[in-house]
Amino acid sequence: MSVPAPAAVLPVTWAPRRNRVVLYALCVVLVVLFSVLAAVLPESWQFNDRAMMVCSGLLFAAVGLMLARPKVVADDAGLTVVNFVRSRRLAWAEVVRVNLRAGDPWVTLDLADGTALAAVGIQPGGGRAQAVAAARALRALVEERGAGQPA
Repeated sequence: MSVPAPAAVLPVTWAPRRNRVVLYALCVVLVVLFSVLAAVLPESWQFNDRAMMVCSGLLFAAVGLMLARPKVVADDAGLTVVNFVRSRRLAWAEVVRVNLRAGDPWVTLDLADGTALAAVGIQPGGGRAQAVAAARALRALVEERGAGQPA
């Protein structure tokens, strides 16, 4: 029988920090690289071509910033799950279970309405032990605050 993890002190934020650092650095490199390329293009390239080169770098950087968004924030009122494109605010009573099975790319939350929600902010890609500890802490919070509490 496993020992339950102690509940985290609120508010707490889980985010794949290593991924964020790499993505932010990559975004800066992309913008600088495409800007330099636009500046050193041969004279035969027009202004529009150069502008599109810079815009391409900005577009790639925007995609990188979108990939760096995921996080899960727990506070007294509930959870905020920020994924790549969408954010969702959940009351503690809405979360039934926290799942992180072997091979899962990230934590999945089973919700009271019968649906599941991916919580990409807790993922083993940045370290399996950290993801398991975060999932256990979130599970403990859900069990402590979700049971018998009104939505």
